[in-house]
Amino acid sequence: MAKDKGMVIAVDFDGTCVEHEYPMVGMDVEGAVDVLRALNKRGHRLILYTMRSGAKLEAATKWFRDRKIELWAVNDNPEQREWTESPKIYADIYIDDASLGCPIMFIDGVRRPVVNWAKVRTQLEYDKVL
Repeated sequence: MAKDKGMVIAVDFDGTCVEHEYPMVGMDVEGAVDVLRALNKRGHRLILYTMRSGAKLEAATKWFRDRKIELWAVNDNPEQREWTESPKIYADIYIDDASLGCPIMFIDGVRRPVVNWAKVRTQLEYDKVL
């Protein structure tokens, strides 16, 4: 990967960018928009990495457009076909509420947890990604 291109960061949607309300689009998870915009500003390439498809996927991509967060790709890494035919999307970092080690928080103690973007930001700053 060329250094001037930034890192490839795969980002889940439900429970990561928005609260769990599938098939609807939930409320924004606090901090998600700010961190994702900051990653864009630093030149990192964001891949929306989600199980959504069809109209539900379009609703997710619209969420990014409406918040002026640029996606480099959706459920694909355009460069990896140069070196593999694997369907697994390559990324330098994966941000996903179901990922082991991803910081999560409970909003009200009843619903499923979501990504804790304040802690994600702290880790990205520590790692000099942000």
